Amino acid sequence: MEKPSRAVVLLAKRSLPVVLFFSLLYVFLKRSMPASPALPLVQRPPPVRSKSPAPPHHSPPPFNKELDNQIEYEFIPFLRLYKSGRVERFYGTTVVPPGDDPYTGVVSKDVVIDPETGLSARLYLPKEVMTETEKKGAKLPVLLYFHGGAFVIESAFSPSYHAYLNLLVSKAKIVAVSVNYRLAPEHPLPVAYDDSWVALKWVSSNCRSGPDPWLAGHGDTGHIFLAGDSAGGNIAHNLAVRAGRDGLERETRIKGLALLNPYFWGKDPVGSEPKERWIREELERSWRFVCGGSMGIEHPSVDPTAAVELWRKVACERVMVTVAGRDFFRERGVAYADGLRRSGWKGEVELYETAGEVHVYFLSNLGSEKAAKEMEAVVMFLNRDRVGFA
Repeated sequence: MEKPSRAVVLLAKRSLPVVLFFSLLYVFLKRSMPASPALPLVQRPPPVRSKSPAPPHHSPPPFNKELDNQIEYEFIPFLRLYKSGRVERFYGTTVVPPGDDPYTGVVSKDVVIDPETGLSARLYLPKEVMTETEKKGAKLPVLLYFHGGAFVIESAFSPSYHAYLNLLVSKAKIVAVSVNYRLAPEHPLPVAYDDSWVALKWVSSNCRSGPDPWLAGHGDTGHIFLAGDSAGGNIAHNLAVRAGRDGLERETRIKGLALLNPYFWGKDPVGSEPKERWIREELERSWRFVCGGSMGIEHPSVDPTAAVELWRKVACERVMVTVAGRDFFRERGVAYADGLRRSGWKGEVELYETAGEVHVYFLSNLGSEKAAKEMEAVVMFLNRDRVGFA
């Protein structure tokens, strides 16, 4: 048997830590939430294979048989891109239907935001609060949520996000809009950023005058919150920056921004981040992949510290950043909170850390004590100035 070359052996050794990192991330994201007294597994709707009501994530049909089997790029452990343009996703394509969740008392439905692009969302409402709102005439805060998945996998209809939003809405007593933005590489960034802007304007318009009855009847356009985990936190941040830069309708007001284990990176190491050049270059390559090469790793979309003048325009009154002690992106979350405080921005910044946990641990273990505590912190952040909330 022919021995591998020294270059191949060196490449394999250098690639191992990055592969291990993404493999660990894969394991934690892939896990379904374990059965527990806090969140019984039997209450979850049965998963179905990907038949999403919004199909913009479908890969283009192969146009060349030879190219259709030749690998262009592998984003391990998420997907493989072939030279024909076909995308093979390894996971994150399972979806569950909306409906009435008997455990949380939250009802959900799917809506199309933009028929031309296929942009859609899943809306959530607590049934008991719906009745109270109709009686009292008071409206509810609206949470615009963006799922994670490295910009390339998952959806607003994924089992883990459906369970998370059901529980969050039941505890916070809010309206939630979970946005099913278009994914890379078929739709490289900034498409997801543009989709988030369209979704925000759609929410604002429907809260004011419909036609969606849930938002028109129960959503308060003066109390909108933006939130997301991992890549979704990155999207939420960039949306808040754009809202501050471009402005919103007079009645629309973003009260807060919640970044849950957000994805940010940069050219130079921060804190205890790895300093090895090859590790950083690997992460730079993945960033260039999701944005189609249109933005470098020093771009303010992924590194807010690169444009402090834009950072100061974050259009909200308060920001919450959560980090996990064993998260590869922890240092960036801490640096975000510290940098925003020092930037001259006039709002309040809150940093919440969970020790000993990995990236977005709360999605794979929603019934755990640590996940419950973090959700309670998010609930309090959303309702801090809400009169009568208990």
